[in-house]
Amino acid sequence: MNRYLLPVFAIVIGVIIAFVTKKQKSIGTKLLLSFSGAFLLALTLFDLLPEVYHHIEAKQTGFFIMCGILLQIILEFLSQGVEHGHEHKHKENKKFPWVLFISLCIHSFLEGFPIHHHNDMVYGILIHKIPIATLLTTFLLQSNYSKVQSIGFLVVFALMTPLGTFISNNLVLVTEYMDYVNAIVIGIFLHIATTILFETGEGHKFNLSKLAVICFGVFIANLI
Repeated sequence: MNRYLLPVFAIVIGVIIAFVTKKQKSIGTKLLLSFSGAFLLALTLFDLLPEVYHHIEAKQTGFFIMCGILLQIILEFLSQGVEHGHEHKHKENKKFPWVLFISLCIHSFLEGFPIHHHNDMVYGILIHKIPIATLLTTFLLQSNYSKVQSIGFLVVFALMTPLGTFISNNLVLVTEYMDYVNAIVIGIFLHIATTILFETGEGHKFNLSKLAVICFGVFIANLI
């Protein structure tokens, strides 16, 4: 049951953090984002990647991982990086951002698939989603969208990962190709994590803090 509930709890925690920080992107949120990127990357390399290479021929695995990277590049092009705090291109628009909404939901939906076979990945998704939900909520609070639209956005976004997990558990057609789907998700995770980790910081002091939380994230993932 935790694999369904924890991704939803992550959204709730992220929303609470956004309200506590009073609509501002704090240094703490950015450091949490760095920690989540390192944690997710480490879990992907330690847990998910070896499993996929064990079941799929190496060249095919590389091909589907590359497909995942390209898919995430497309999704981030559509979202304009809102999930990383680059919201300035969207928040002045009064129309509901359907392209942003759909791209983030596709990303969230696919995240749920590897949780089917890899219960440890749910913790990676949990940690990953908290800062994303914080940044997304901050963006929605600063936008001109109605409360109903903003709440609906967050609710649907929160449910997409459990939906992906549910389908991977119960749809036979999907389970037959699960390793290929997981390879695509690995590509998504690799692109997300490296984008977060290689984004420039705000000064030397911040970079030192970022390095510390990245090392801590890898260390914690290694213990799981």
